[in-house]
Amino acid sequence: MFKAFKKHKDLILYSSSLALLLLLLRWLEFRFLVLSTSLDIYIGIIAAVFMGIGIWLALKLFKPKAKTIVVEKEVYVTPTPEFVLNQKELDNLSLTARELEVLELMAKGMSNKEIADQLFVSLNTIKTHSGKLFEKMEVKRRTQAVEKAKRLSIIP
Repeated sequence: MFKAFKKHKDLILYSSSLALLLLLLRWLEFRFLVLSTSLDIYIGIIAAVFMGIGIWLALKLFKPKAKTIVVEKEVYVTPTPEFVLNQKELDNLSLTARELEVLELMAKGMSNKEIADQLFVSLNTIKTHSGKLFEKMEVKRRTQAVEKAKRLSIIP
């Protein structure tokens, strides 16, 4: 082994010095590249960090807090044998006969247009009756009015 080293000593020395010189040149080139573009590299790193923070923050802020689970259950309602009108509550609310009629038709699921056709009045008249009815019953929606009327035994 040492004979081969002595025989090719100049070649090995020359090739190792070239490799060392090439390594030194590459290191200097890299160093020059880093020094000349260091501001761009720092800006890129800062941009990447803020982009990561932004993505993480967006995922945390806009992720729904709770999942909505819809559970459908059948509700069995036992019909009452006979409906008895609660006249005291009806007088207390001071509903007119027409408003009571509109409320009963609402409870049947009819729209304002269908109620107007049934009672032979205009749509605006039905809207006026509904508005007065909602005021007197202190509700905001048809469903609330029907539910409250049924609870007070005003309609069947």
